[in-house]
Amino acid sequence: MSFFILGIIVLIVGYFTYGKLVDKTFGVDESRETPANAINDGVDYVPMGWPRVFLIQLLNIAGLGPIFGAIQGALFGPAAFLWIAFGSIFAGGVHDYFSGMLSLRHEGQSVSEIVGIYLGEGARKIMRVFSVVLLLLVGTVFMMGPVDLLSNLKLFGLENVNVWLAIVLAYYFLATVLPVDKIIGKLYPVFGLALLIMAVGIGGALVIDGYTLPEFTLSSLHPDGLPLWPMLFVTIACGAISGFHATQSPMMARCLDNEREGRKIFYGAMIAEGIIAMIWAAAAMAFFGGVPQLGEAMANGGGAAGVVNTISTSLLGKVGGLLAMLGVIAAPITSGDTAFRSARLTIADAAGYDQGPIKNRLSIAVPLFAIGFLLTRIDFNIIWRYFAWSNQTLAMIVLWASAAYLVKVKKSHWIASLPATFMTAVSITYIMMAPEGFKLSSKISYPVGFVVAIGVLVYFIKKLNKKESHQGA
Repeated sequence: MSFFILGIIVLIVGYFTYGKLVDKTFGVDESRETPANAINDGVDYVPMGWPRVFLIQLLNIAGLGPIFGAIQGALFGPAAFLWIAFGSIFAGGVHDYFSGMLSLRHEGQSVSEIVGIYLGEGARKIMRVFSVVLLLLVGTVFMMGPVDLLSNLKLFGLENVNVWLAIVLAYYFLATVLPVDKIIGKLYPVFGLALLIMAVGIGGALVIDGYTLPEFTLSSLHPDGLPLWPMLFVTIACGAISGFHATQSPMMARCLDNEREGRKIFYGAMIAEGIIAMIWAAAAMAFFGGVPQLGEAMANGGGAAGVVNTISTSLLGKVGGLLAMLGVIAAPITSGDTAFRSARLTIADAAGYDQGPIKNRLSIAVPLFAIGFLLTRIDFNIIWRYFAWSNQTLAMIVLWASAAYLVKVKKSHWIASLPATFMTAVSITYIMMAPEGFKLSSKISYPVGFVVAIGVLVYFIKKLNKKESHQGA
């Protein structure tokens, strides 16, 4: 368990050291009025205390990602710990911090508008479509997953899928159109705290009960023979870096009372998610006795959900198992509804459409939910396969926009451009070799991904130097 514990320590130290460097590089201005106070429309712009906003942000960005993604990532072996720790500190934390703080500096605008400000109008138009489609996919999948689970559990004696779908849809709709402090602001801090407590309970039990991890190796142990590069870096997204977070951070940027709270909320929530992912990756590897046994448990025991139930019930008892299953249901619901809310805000920002009047919110929300409902009626598994790639591609774009901001304010861009280059290599390599992509061999995909990533970095630096030379003239 030594390198698992070391990983937790690295994440905590990273928050207090690298997180502080990121905060300093950005240039926090405590005297600057935040959108929550400047606009304060009582709907989307509502100032709230930072502990409350932190827990909402954690739940918004987490969903099932740091649990299911970490369990899937554990199939690659102990190398997953390195990606979770260093990915959260140097990539995910930076990504989430800038997506939140740049939104804070621009009246809480959505990620597509922020990207447009720093990467141009073409990028803005692409991102508007890209982010809304992504959010609809997330919202619909996170709708149907809990619906199926609730139906199977026959909660309250109900097992009809359509009945549960109607109930979840009704909740989603209310959470999307009502003021942020009415449902999200009241329920989410409780669920966010429960997510942390459950993870701490699992982590503590692993250490106290003396579970052991497989011997450390940088080789892939995946039972299907999947390589670490780039598959691990796409499999574990939430828990290291996820573009979906950039769609969620602007919502909380509209609720911050002061810029000094940004590191705690945006960088801090990513580190907390990394800790949760670290715990579940360790639990998945250790509990079943190794990676091959984990693979067998997933194949024969209901996938990642079955693994969560087995581990939680065994380590925390029946009550813990019940809480874990409720968490597996609540976590996607609380990310799915904010996905629809974020889609509403993205469209409103693009159209300059005031969301204060309820009729304006309904005019966007009703068509969105109509589309979401239609998506539940069709099999779109093939389309969903592209989510993994599109999610990390979105993260890449946001990091490049962050680097462009740092250039604009004459700060060192490397804290954003280096992880942006890395994620460019991940994104390009994955789509070149993935079954849903070009299906090319690693001998082709690896060099193409590397060359494209370096090429984008060189292009970025050349544009920077050209701009500086023009300014000097």
